[in-house]
Amino acid sequence: GLLRSDSIPEVGEDAAATVGMAETLSEEEQDELRKELAKVEEEIQTLSQVLAAKEKHLAEIKRKLGINSLQELRQNITKSWQDVTSTTAYKKTSETLSQAGQKASAAFSSVGSVITKKFEDVRNSPTFKSFEEKVENLKSKVGGSKPAGGDFGEVLNSAANASATETIAEQAQEETH
Repeated sequence: GLLRSDSIPEVGEDAAATVGMAETLSEEEQDELRKELAKVEEEIQTLSQVLAAKEKHLAEIKRKLGINSLQELRQNITKSWQDVTSTTAYKKTSETLSQAGQKASAAFSSVGSVITKKFEDVRNSPTFKSFEEKVENLKSKVGGSKPAGGDFGEVLNSAANASATETIAEQAQEETH
């Protein structure tokens, strides 16, 4: 069926040369086929000319309507996008991605809430309050004449210096007793 040796001649090919049984055809049959070939080629030529004329007419109508190539491209893209978005596969994929996005958003939101809650818990814990009070006491002892405030690094450095000074003072008292 599909792999027949007698193929259909292409446009411009000599039909008698491509037909494997050309020798078995009578002279009359070959003449008839040549006439048919010429007729079909002429019809193809005519159809090509009609098509070219129709394309020219189409271009003229579009020009009169103000439709240019860019607008046509936009319309084609819009139509293609509408075709894609109306497919079942697109709708299912979009739905799945939307659900995944909602779940991820909810997860990030809950993680953020948990972290915020943990920071609040730490800040309200007795240990942090005690540390904060010690930092404030050291700041007031060391800072004395400095204006209130300062960055956290300065407060920690002051606290470390004050702590070291207290430790040295305590050691000196122990040695004298």
